Amino acid sequence: MLYAWGRDGEALTRLEPGAPLADALWIDLYHPQPEQVAQVEALGFPVPSHEEMEEIEISNRLYVEGGREVMTAILPGRLPDGTQTSGPVSFILTPEQLLTVRYHAPQPFETFGPRAGQSSVGTESVETLFLGLMEEIVARAADLLEAVGRALDAAARGVYEAEDREEGDMRELLRELGRQGEVMSRVRLGLLSIERVLGFFLARRGNARGNVKAAVKARQRDIDALELHADFLGSRLSLITDTTLGMIDLDQSATVRIVSVMSVIFLPPTLIASLYGMNFAFMPELDAPLGYPIAVAAMVASAALTWAFFRWKRML
Repeated sequence: MLYAWGRDGEALTRLEPGAPLADALWIDLYHPQPEQVAQVEALGFPVPSHEEMEEIEISNRLYVEGGREVMTAILPGRLPDGTQTSGPVSFILTPEQLLTVRYHAPQPFETFGPRAGQSSVGTESVETLFLGLMEEIVARAADLLEAVGRALDAAARGVYEAEDREEGDMRELLRELGRQGEVMSRVRLGLLSIERVLGFFLARRGNARGNVKAAVKARQRDIDALELHADFLGSRLSLITDTTLGMIDLDQSATVRIVSVMSVIFLPPTLIASLYGMNFAFMPELDAPLGYPIAVAAMVASAALTWAFFRWKRML
């Protein structure tokens, strides 16, 4: 899909299908088809392939080609089937236009266009438009971390305050903690890649105007603050996970202890019963009229005494 946005005062407005792409300030390619790639390349934009965007080497993510800056970041988003993932997004800047290429759907690309006019840097140039999009991406990262924090609050209440915990509940809690850990990992990866993109963007503008430099510095400070917040959430996540595993171990240990104690309680009666179950010709007790009641009484008494001993030691 191809989305083209033109400048309308301080805001952006989406161009009608078929409108000349040369009139667009921002062109957004999402899962582009070959004909859409051809349209954009006709403007002189180098459109990287998905394989090129996924290259790990930083030299392949940040470079200049034909006077155009090509910067690729790894951002959290979702696939067409709704699966949450992280994937590469390329930003290609010229003095007149901004092109973005992506194969998944980070939310900022859906929300930025209609409210670009509310950006703190405005849309008067491609540079400020790019920085406004960076601002939206960083704000989305902050929202995701806040959601992780709320999920950890709920998980902490389930671990520290719940009285009756079922084993299935604890397993589901561990799954939820794992999901939140994945979200946080994707956010941290996105923040790291955006920080590199902003560093490259600023290094290319040694003579940039003050508001551009100030906006880049502000975004970098935001990223530093979010990384500290992510570290804090990571510590909370580790603590809650360790506590949950400890609770599961305690519950399992209590079950094993009860089974072990019950086995020991029935060990003396089993011993008595096994003695009188031996197949010998001469066993004087077998002729005693009260032999059976006495044997049963001995078994009951031995079990009761063993149970009382464990209760006295507070093992039951």
